[in-house]
Amino acid sequence: MAHTLHVKAPDAGYDILFEPGALRRLPAILNAYSLPGRAVIGTNTTVLPLYGRALASLLSDAAVVAIQDGEQYKTLDTLAALYADLTRAGLDRSGLLIALGGGVVGDTVGFAAATYMRGVRLVQIPTTLLSMVDSSVGGKTGVDLPQGKNLVGAFKQPELVIIDTEVLPTLPDIEWRCGLAEVIKHGLLADPTLLDPELLRREKAAEFLPRAVSVKVRIVEQDPFEKDVRAHLNLGHTFAHALEQVSGYSWKHGEAVAVGMVAAVRLSAALALCEPDLPGQLESLLAKVGLPVRFPPYPPERLWEAMATDKKRQRGKTRFVLLKGIGKPLIMEDVAREAVLSVLTELTDR
Repeated sequence: MAHTLHVKAPDAGYDILFEPGALRRLPAILNAYSLPGRAVIGTNTTVLPLYGRALASLLSDAAVVAIQDGEQYKTLDTLAALYADLTRAGLDRSGLLIALGGGVVGDTVGFAAATYMRGVRLVQIPTTLLSMVDSSVGGKTGVDLPQGKNLVGAFKQPELVIIDTEVLPTLPDIEWRCGLAEVIKHGLLADPTLLDPELLRREKAAEFLPRAVSVKVRIVEQDPFEKDVRAHLNLGHTFAHALEQVSGYSWKHGEAVAVGMVAAVRLSAALALCEPDLPGQLESLLAKVGLPVRFPPYPPERLWEAMATDKKRQRGKTRFVLLKGIGKPLIMEDVAREAVLSVLTELTDR
């Protein structure tokens, strides 16, 4: 059964459409939202044979372009190649760019939509749980630099987000677990019902996805350009982005977020902000759904140094999203280096 959430955005709002089988009905959906015209589907080499070519065949006069699969390809070089592909495909300012894939596709193709010919219309069709619940919503796009993650980007609101839960059965188990990390994050921030491991099963995705996405919608509507409370969505991400960078992006984002949330909650407990049993509760939940709760044996000092290039730093200070309790996030600056290193040392898997 179809379900729609509306997002109030600065220039114009957009819908998030939850509909099993939506990909098969894409032409009708685009027509219903007055999105005709030349369409180019931007995807990756993994999703291309699964859904990309079939989707292009449903649309009249559509083209499909693909980038390499993986965070390591979320770069300015990939973006430059994508611009060339869009030019060859004949996309102009009256056309539509469809981002079909996970978070890397949504971020990279979305950034192309924000900047190609000074902006073309964008539709996000996330195909991973993580991108459904997080990166496809809110208008943040961008690519990485060698110095850090998401350091180049733009806000680009989509015309529409289409979530088709029928693509989830093809999702590898590791990608499913990575998505659960962001669902659990939303539970910690605002909806404790999402912290029930019995709910977080594939067969119940259509039930919990709208709840999880609703958390992000409420936050981004309050703060569309990440000036204030939207930063709460970065719970665990300061640690996670450092881990991704130090590992050469061999760690998947969702797994890094899981360990990053453990670190953030442990730091919260160490600073006497939350109850001392909250870290244990979180670690137990993450372990039940198959997510890691420890860092590899990278030197804590290297992780601390990597945090120095995090895009969430302000005025030269690293900002941490911490918890006073479930549903009670806060942002702290000037956290003592020794406190952070102590938590990282505790969580190092030796």
